[in-house]
This record gives sequence, C-alpha cells and structure tokens, in this order.
Amino acid sequence: MTLSAIPLPPIPRLPVAVPRSGVSGEARRALRQLLGDLDRAIAVAFRDGADATALARRRGESVTRIVAHVWTACLGDVSHAALFAIGGFGRGLLFPYSDIDLLALVEQSDAARLRALEQCFATLWDIGLKVGHAVRDPAQCQTLAAADASVFTSLLDARRLAGDPALDAHLRNIIDAPGMWPPREYLRARLADRDARHARFDDTANNLEPNIKDGPGGLRTLDSLRWLGQRIAHANDFPDMVSEGLLDPAECDTLLRAEATLRRYRFALHLEAGRAEERLLFDYQRGIAAQLGFEDEHEKNLGVEQFMQGYYRAASHVERLGIQIADRFEEMLEAPSAPQPVGTEFIRYGARLAARDPDLFMRRPAALVDIFIARLDEKGLIGFSADTMRRIHQATAVHGTALADEPQALVSFLQLLRRGAPAVDALWRMNRHGLLAAILPAFGQVFGRMQYDLFHVYTVDEHTLRVLRNVARFADPATQAEFPLACEAWSTLPKPEVLLLAALFHDIAKGRGGDHSVLGEEDARAFCTKLGLQEDDTERVAWLVRWHLLMSTTAQRQDITDPDVVHRFAEVVAGRERLGQLYLLTIADIIGTSPRLWNAWKDRLLADLYTATRYALRRDAKPSRDAAARIANCREQALALLTSEGHDPAVVAQVWAGFPDLSFLRHHPQQVAWQTDAILKADGKLPLIAVHPMSVRGSTELFVCAPDRDGLFANVTAMLDRLHFSVMEARVLSSPDGKAMDTFLLLEAENQRPASQERAEELHQRLQRALAQSAPIMPPRRSMSRHLKHFQMAPRIDFKQAGGRTQMALVCSDRPGLLAAVSQVLMACEVRVHDARIATFGERVEDFFQLTDRRNAPLGETQQQRLWQALVERIGPAKE
Repeated sequence: MTLSAIPLPPIPRLPVAVPRSGVSGEARRALRQLLGDLDRAIAVAFRDGADATALARRRGESVTRIVAHVWTACLGDVSHAALFAIGGFGRGLLFPYSDIDLLALVEQSDAARLRALEQCFATLWDIGLKVGHAVRDPAQCQTLAAADASVFTSLLDARRLAGDPALDAHLRNIIDAPGMWPPREYLRARLADRDARHARFDDTANNLEPNIKDGPGGLRTLDSLRWLGQRIAHANDFPDMVSEGLLDPAECDTLLRAEATLRRYRFALHLEAGRAEERLLFDYQRGIAAQLGFEDEHEKNLGVEQFMQGYYRAASHVERLGIQIADRFEEMLEAPSAPQPVGTEFIRYGARLAARDPDLFMRRPAALVDIFIARLDEKGLIGFSADTMRRIHQATAVHGTALADEPQALVSFLQLLRRGAPAVDALWRMNRHGLLAAILPAFGQVFGRMQYDLFHVYTVDEHTLRVLRNVARFADPATQAEFPLACEAWSTLPKPEVLLLAALFHDIAKGRGGDHSVLGEEDARAFCTKLGLQEDDTERVAWLVRWHLLMSTTAQRQDITDPDVVHRFAEVVAGRERLGQLYLLTIADIIGTSPRLWNAWKDRLLADLYTATRYALRRDAKPSRDAAARIANCREQALALLTSEGHDPAVVAQVWAGFPDLSFLRHHPQQVAWQTDAILKADGKLPLIAVHPMSVRGSTELFVCAPDRDGLFANVTAMLDRLHFSVMEARVLSSPDGKAMDTFLLLEAENQRPASQERAEELHQRLQRALAQSAPIMPPRRSMSRHLKHFQMAPRIDFKQAGGRTQMALVCSDRPGLLAAVSQVLMACEVRVHDARIATFGERVEDFFQLTDRRNAPLGETQQQRLWQALVERIGPAKE
C-alpha cells in the first residue's frame, strides 16, 4: 500500500463551545477521550506505513481545534487578546508527545481575564495536553524579543489559534520593528546557538545515542536554516531558497529527504518511548528498527545497524549542508570585494575562493581536487563562494564514482596526499562536499555505518576522519610533549601519503561480513595500483591495513616483557619503517575510536613495545633471549638506581635473595628499585603496601608483599573494586621464602587516569588495614549501567597449557566488579592466579590469566570444567 493510500485519522468533531462557560467535567472527559482516540489512531496509521509528516500535521490540526475550542469556552469572543501557537506547534507539526507551546498576547488584562486564562491552560493540562505557555502584553513581548534571539525566533513561527485578529498585526510589528535583530546580528546569534548545541554533542551527529532534535544535523538544524532564510533572504522554506539561489534543486531534495527520515524516526521514537524522548537511546534502537522493518543481514550488518545508518546518513547530510548554507548566508551579508587571481583557474573574492570558468568542474573533473589544493596553498581563505560550492556539488553528482577512474583526478588526489598532514584538512572538506566518497566509492559504503556496541562511539566514516586528524597531529610540534615518540616517528617517514592511505582504508570494509582487515587490504591494494603508487608503497599500505590491529592486540593481550613475544611481533613487522607507521596508526586508531580509550597506561604499553621492537629490528643488535642474561641486566640497572639513592649494595643483595627470578624478568629496573626501596623502608613489617601514583608503566602501581595465602588476590581485587579502581594488569609472584609479591597496575575507574596523591594514600591506608585482618573482603554489589544491560553476551572461556601453567582467556560482557567476581570464583575453585592482563573494549572484556592449582600444577580437565561452570553461573548475562 502506498503512503497516499493509507487513510489519515479524521480531524475530531467538537461540540460548539459556549463562550465563557468554561469546560465542564463531562466535556473534559469527552475531550480527554477524543485525544486518546486520536493518538491511538495516529499510532496505528504510522505502524501501517503512513507518512510521519502527514500524521504530525494531522495531529497539529486536531490539537489546534481542541485548543481553540477550550479558549472559546473559557474566554469567549474576546477582544484585545489572542492565543498563538509557537515552536513546532506554530509550524503546524505535533509529534505524538510533543509539547504544546502557546503565547497569549493580551493588550488589556484584568483579574477576570487572568482567571479565564488560568482556567484555559489548566483545562488543557487536565485533558492531557502538555502545555508550555506564556502570557505577555505587546510591550513585554517586544522587550523580550529584542533581548533574546530565541524569543524573537519563536515569534517567526507564531500562528494565531483564537482570539482577536488585530493582534496578528501587533506581532508582525514586533518582528518588523526597526533594529530588531538585523540580519547580520541574527546570523551571529543563530550560529552561536548552533555552536553551543553542537559542543554538547562532541561536535558530531555520529554519537552512539544521538539526539534527533537538538544534536548536530538534527531537526533543529533544519528549523534554523528556515529561520535564517526568513530573516536574511525572505525565503520561508527550502524551495524558496532555491528561487533565491541559496540552494540548488539537488540540495533541496537532499534536505527534504533527510528531514522526512528524521521526522519518521522521531515519530517512531516517541511511540516506542511512550513519552517526549528525543534521544535515540539503546533502550529503543532495536525496537524501533524492528518496528520500521529493518532485519539482520548477517552478524556484521544487523537490522539495528542499518536503521542507525539511515539516521546517521540523514543527519550528516543535514549537518554538512547546514554548514555550507550558513556560509552562503554570511557571503550574502559581506561587502563586495575586487577579484584577485589564484593561479590560472581560480580567483578569490575577499576570503572566498571561486572558479574562473563556471563550467570548469564539468569540463575538467580533476579541478574538483585541485581547488581544495589551491585552498590549502592560498593564505587567508575561509571557504568557497556560494556559486562555487553549488558547482562542486553539481559536478560531483554528475561525475559520481566515475571520478574513481578519472586518471587526472587520481593524479591530483595523490598530489594532495603527498602534502602530508595539511592534506587532512582538505580531506575533511572534500568529505563534507561528498567528493571523497566519489573518489573512494568504498568510503561511500561506510558513510553513516555504525557498529552496535559501546566500543566504537563513532560511525566508520567519522572514525576514519578522526584517525586522519590524529595522524596529522603528530606533525605538529605543539604535540611533542604529549606524543614524543610519535612525533619522532612521524619525522622519519619518507612518504606520509602511505600512512594517510592506510588510515583511509583501515576500516573501509566494515559491515560487509568477513574479516574487514583482509577485505580492506584487497581494496587498498586495488586503489593504490589505480592511483599509480609504486609497488613497494602499495604493499606497505596494504600491509598496514591488514595488520592495523596487531600492535594494540599484542600490547594489551600478551606479555611484552617476554622477549619471545617481542621477537614474534618483530618478525611480522619486519622493518623499522613499517614499525613506525604501524605505531602511529595504532595510536591514532585508539584515540579516534573513543575519547575515553586513550590513557597513560596504553601510551606506555605501546611505547614499550615500539622501543623493544625497534631495538630487536636493528641489524647489529642481538638482544639476549637468555633468561640469566636478562636477569643480570635488570639487577645491574636496578642496583645503580638504588645506590644512587644511598642504599648499601650488600643490604640490597640481602633483600634480593628473597626475590623470585621472575621479578627481574618481568619488571622494569625502575619497578624493581621502587619495590626494593619500599621493602627496606618497611623494615620487615608485613603486610607491606606500597602505592606509586604515577609509575614508569603510565599507571598507578600497587605493590603488595605479604605472607602468601590463598585468597590474597581475591581480597586485593575486592578492595580495589570498593575503591573504584580498574586493574589493567596484575603480576602475582611468590618469593622463595613464602611471601606473595603482587604488582597491580591501576587506573581510576571513573576517568581512566592514574590516581592523585590523595587517592593513592587512601588506597594505601584502606588496603593496609584490610589485609592486616584475616577476614575475607567481599566486593560491593552495584547495579549494572543502563548501557551495559543492552550488550550482554555469554562468556567465552578457553584453556590451554603452556610453561607449566594453565592459560585462561575470558571474553565476556563488562559489568561493575567483574574482576573481583572472577577472583572470588577462582578462590572458591581452589585456583591460584600468577598473572593477569585486563583489557576492556566498550562493553566487551578480554582478560587473560595464568593459573595453577594450589600445588602450583596446571589445572586438570576436571578442575577446568568446574571453573568454567562456576564462571558461567557467576558472570553470565545479567537476568535483571
């Protein structure tokens, strides 16, 4: 059935209102019933496929009649007073749970009239309308409008519902008053409002739980464009803007299609939430996707992901065009300037660049890229002229993906990439104009592509552009203090275009099914060949795309203090240039995935792996993989640190007699020196608790030395959970004389930063008191967050035997107190922990443990099965 064939609910028939009689209880019940029937009919029509805009208008028309009926019943055929709809209601649109915004404009107010107004608004609330109202006289209205652009804006949409028609002219006089928000001032105010709103949403439409109304690219953006059109160009809607030359027909169609999508989604969201909810929360996304007919294609293209891609694409179109149209309004208000040549094909008018020949982009497609290069080279430019922007859009639409096979356009694109870091800004702008997706059709496929999880907080295209921007930061001397190794690695790159291309392609195959790294490698190799890149450079790009996750997974999931781990990693990398490129891409990728993912611990972890691998790749270097040599080297460096602090080498040697060899194999010399210093200062008192707020490992380091006993690890993790610390890594060692020497690397759970001095002292005191007692410490019970409840999975637990221990890999859903819960299970199953590496990726946890039984033997099949069962029962999907 077509949309036009679906009948809309009829506008309700109302009884004739008796002026000034008020609304009786019986009449109120009838109106309440009428509204309920109307909303149910509208909901049914929407679920049957009726158009959301048509339904919102029908609801607006119906509510208009009801509101006018109540006004007449309460105030009668009154003079010198009128009721106006403002906001969305003023535009005649009402979504299922939208507020009813009203303005009562009253020239003469007395006590009786005020009581009648109070009765009118109370009645509207009583029958089920959520009313927001203001009562003002014309002078008050003018004063407020002059002081506040948002009040003035609300008057632009005002529509009289009932009352004295003469008040229409009063309202018009307020809007048209001399000096009342001249176009230039009004534009500044609206842009300031836009920037403030966008800042609340990280300046992107591509958030995990976007706000359909107020977020970047939301319905408010479309409203703002209409308001600017009214004020600056006397154009009330997008078709009028086409007539005024502010939009071309294709742009107008794009905006109207995007608006239809956003309205449909907002309508569905209100119905799904049962209230005026404007955020597409995880609570509703799956339900709305199913309601609108989206189905899972495969596990990497879920129905909910397709649904959200529809939102992100619509919002991105609105956001991009909104920025460009605002530029055009600014250009309209600028004083004319004399043209100045820019090369042979371009010209500038003040701070705006234009093409000399109006047909340039149609005649020579490569000029579409060249104009972005010219903008990089020419100083003082703020954008393109309105006419040039329009012609870029038109030419891009006409040429389409044929640009991907246009030899000269590819030559220009490669020339741009060879600019290095400055090219990134041009790539962002090209994406805003749709040009990047035309040159890279595969990039167009991931436009608006989201992943339904808590780890990837941006769509694939937004993430890719952020990765590129992060890469460009390494060329900026101002970031030297924050990323010293990365800046050094960038400075050694002979061909920055290799890294930029790898960043462009690293996630380009997501959503197709299969391994996106493998598929992306194929895409990258094909494009680089077409681009005319040298064979060696093509292979470097393809290799980086294929292995872009290798460094982060190696660092976070394996023990990089083990030379065998570093050696295996170095064999795959097989070159210092590739190592530097992979290191830069890894950092940029992590930071570009989520603002919360990057922290000092990961910085140090990757830096350690980078440094160790760089040394391993030196041709003249033969790093010892012999344990005795490495122990001796660590002891030597640690002793030098201790003697420099005034410690007697003989006393240090006595302390080290109680250290296991693994302390020197698995710890940095600085860590060994710090632990030794803590033991010497403790003068034999146990349990010893030492806390280093910011250790050499980029985290807060906790050292626990105590008589070894089963349950110690569980008690420590329970206390850390109580104090809201996240454990990033734990190393559990036993000394030859029966002491536990456990090291924990910690970050604050709240912000993933090392602890302050005060928090470190609190941890020291609380844990010291707790471990001095023999009673077990139980982790606190905390409820799961709303977000995590939507991403529960069955635990995956794998065991394998290696080096006289059992290695357990645990992949499961995150939850408060997870490590403490796992520790309790291990203790109950009589299992000892010797090493733990903790990695959290959004809602997904990947933890790795080295375990033995209480006789320090590997776990047998029976004990593994018992442990597996206990973990599944304890940390399986929440049933709350």
